[in-house]
Amino acid sequence: MTSPRPDPADRAALRRELIAARRAFADTPAFAAAQAALAAPLRELLAQLEPELLGVYWPLPGEFNPGALPCAQALPFARREPATMVFRRWDGQPPTLRDECGIATASGGVAVPDVVLVPCVGFTREGFRLGYGGGYFDRFLAAHPGVTTIGLAWSGGEVRFDVQPHDQPLTLLLTERELIAP
Repeated sequence: MTSPRPDPADRAALRRELIAARRAFADTPAFAAAQAALAAPLRELLAQLEPELLGVYWPLPGEFNPGALPCAQALPFARREPATMVFRRWDGQPPTLRDECGIATASGGVAVPDVVLVPCVGFTREGFRLGYGGGYFDRFLAAHPGVTTIGLAWSGGEVRFDVQPHDQPLTLLLTERELIAP
């Protein structure tokens, strides 16, 4: 018997549940197959979009790992005070720098990608993402409305949650099972 999902208004509880489920999923043999099933359509989608600069992310445990992609890339750099995020050009080598949130990042110059891959803890079919709760991606996207965003998520992360006024919708969502165009 599975426990009921937290109240959609309790985003923190939902986030905790989804992160735990994602980490458990990452420890199963199905995880490698899901990685491959998401990677192939992502490469096809990027070939169609032809980004000049692709914003990627350094994957946390259980997240989809975009790996090496055949285009110029940038990694996010988050500051805690004031809470902001920029992208820095990345040479593709393992990062040696961490941002103020402790996440691996690049030391290159600040740049604005035209396409950004956005990790999703959870998502809705309407294109909204539940992240880690800091609002960094939402603030970046609000400041750069012309950026094409591709949320990357596991299909098990599709949930209902109360959308907040600061939540920015994504252009597309891609899971190991499907491409969702809200």
